[in-house]
Amino acid sequence: MPNVRRIVSVEHRLYISIDNGTGNSYDPNRIVKKCKWGRMRMATADWANKITEITLFVEDLNRSKAFYQETFKLAIIYEDESCAVFDYGNTSINLLNHSNARELIEPAQVGRGGDGARFQFTIQVPDVDRVCDELEVRGVKLLNGPITRPWGRRTACFADLDGHVWEIAQVL
Repeated sequence: MPNVRRIVSVEHRLYISIDNGTGNSYDPNRIVKKCKWGRMRMATADWANKITEITLFVEDLNRSKAFYQETFKLAIIYEDESCAVFDYGNTSINLLNHSNARELIEPAQVGRGGDGARFQFTIQVPDVDRVCDELEVRGVKLLNGPITRPWGRRTACFADLDGHVWEIAQVL
């Protein structure tokens, strides 16, 4: 199945650019429809309504790959010289060399490592304290927690080696 590469505006219509294995092409069957107020909305009837891949831009692929293998105990499902993809249940985590990120997101700029967190991933667990103990044994330093939050969660956060923040959360 082809992978969505980017959304592109061509003559006031938006198209989803896909990689069909032979390069980029514009799929006319996935045109974005225009609402009556002039705003664009995407027809999502054929979407599965779940996130299937997360791509993280990393400075050192081998170092990051070791972190994810040791911290999460994840299996690699694909690997080449510029990426490593891990199976995380219904989601794949793709570690991509920072130097290869531009072609994936251009014309957007690739952020520099160390500029600060702009998001966090949350993993629900049955016992945050037990998971924190396991992470400590694996050499992972917590950013915070475990903390009981007023919204009914017990949480703790840590960052991978490129600064991507992960939260583990227990519903109380």
